[in-house]
Amino acid sequence: MGRLNVNPTRMELSKLKKRLVVAVRGHKLLKDKQDELMRQFITLVKYNNELRKRVEEKLLNTFKDFVMSKAILGSEFLEEAIFYPISKISLDVGVKNIMSVKVPVFKFDNVSEDDGTVPYGFFNTNAELDLSILNLKSIFSELLELAEIEKSTQLMADEIEKTRRRVNALEYRTIPDLQETIKYIRMKLDENERGALTRLMKVKSIIAERNSN
Repeated sequence: MGRLNVNPTRMELSKLKKRLVVAVRGHKLLKDKQDELMRQFITLVKYNNELRKRVEEKLLNTFKDFVMSKAILGSEFLEEAIFYPISKISLDVGVKNIMSVKVPVFKFDNVSEDDGTVPYGFFNTNAELDLSILNLKSIFSELLELAEIEKSTQLMADEIEKTRRRVNALEYRTIPDLQETIKYIRMKLDENERGALTRLMKVKSIIAERNSN
């Protein structure tokens, strides 16, 4: 806490009082914003953990099926079977506002080129490959949502940190400095008023003595 370098005048006192009112109001607004950001951040983190756990479990099962299929069919045959895709996937990226934080919104647009569900015939493949491909397709939307949620939590964490620094700067530096400076100016003004009153009484006393003589 320190005193600002200003002249101890009534005009400066009035300016500092206005700045203090604005600083206190800004501190309250930022504190409210920080609390709401924290509330929404915690909700997102909980959902993110649940979604990540669910996606990882599905991916693990999918990879197990894929590895089993690869072991049976062989790497070369497997690569040939899935070499040509049957659909195109485009990604739309938008934004939404959460407490002044712009977070991404991801959405898949699937443009199918074939009515089939897998890029190969069923005759020479096995059930494990079919399951791994179909399960992977079903996980796509959750993977995209997971990416959206994790990026949102990262951006919100950054905003919470920025807001926390601003709140602390106002709470521990700006507001105490303004209060200390206001207190100092009031003391100086009171001291000046007492000095002026003392001089006035002294002048009156001198004038009274002269008149009595």
